[in-house]
Amino acid sequence: MRAVRTAFAALIFCLTMPVLALAADRAKLEEFLEVTGFDVALESIRLSAESAPQMLGFEAEDFGTEWTRLTQDVFSNDVMHGIALDILEETLEDDLLTHASDFYATDLGKRLVIVENASHLSEEEALKQESGESIIQGLTRLESPRLTYLERMNKASDSAGTAVRAIQEVQVRFLLAAAGAGVIEFQMDEADLRELLSTDQDAIKADIEAGAMIAAAYTYQSFSDAEVLEYVEALENPKMRQVYDLMNAVQYEVMANRFEALAGAMQRLQPSQEL
Repeated sequence: MRAVRTAFAALIFCLTMPVLALAADRAKLEEFLEVTGFDVALESIRLSAESAPQMLGFEAEDFGTEWTRLTQDVFSNDVMHGIALDILEETLEDDLLTHASDFYATDLGKRLVIVENASHLSEEEALKQESGESIIQGLTRLESPRLTYLERMNKASDSAGTAVRAIQEVQVRFLLAAAGAGVIEFQMDEADLRELLSTDQDAIKADIEAGAMIAAAYTYQSFSDAEVLEYVEALENPKMRQVYDLMNAVQYEVMANRFEALAGAMQRLQPSQEL
């Protein structure tokens, strides 16, 4: 269970990083997916596929050379993009769209999207971890108010507290789908599985909070304290919080949907690539 928690906590650090996509109709939404960086956030979900075999007690190598192709097909950008668009068309209200889009049209908003996009797709996790930890240590020694700003930022961008529940939901849906597809033998029913995963909730929450601080320290290191505070105050606005609650829900639904699809696709691997 620790392996499952670690693999998914790493992804959630990225997913809870502020990213928005707003529009009144599908055409405008398409444009905002690119302008605000939500398309990149969706694309980064593909990186989570690396954790799938680990969640089942295996390694990617156990599935042979077809694994890379399989994950690229299942986590297709077009498919994930389409799922997100379908949800947003039905759920995003115009007043929330206007409020958030006004902020991301500013110079600060544009610069934030650039660094967030880079962080989402970076695969240099060791560098990000080491650098972020060093920054946190330095800020702690200086008793910098920036630490408080980063804490407020992370809280505001997940104001509904969805990260822990999202990890558990993806785990449940993936494990049950894998069992249903015959990829693993799994005798536990859904209620018992949810109860088992909930016992790890405090540890998951602690992992997410610690990792989110490190990720934020690294990602926003080029911004001044005043700019970080301005961003925090924008995120803490009630309308902006509603937008983030929606965007987090969309990201997690896309992720869970693709992991369920991955479970079914794993069953179809050729014999030479089977477990």
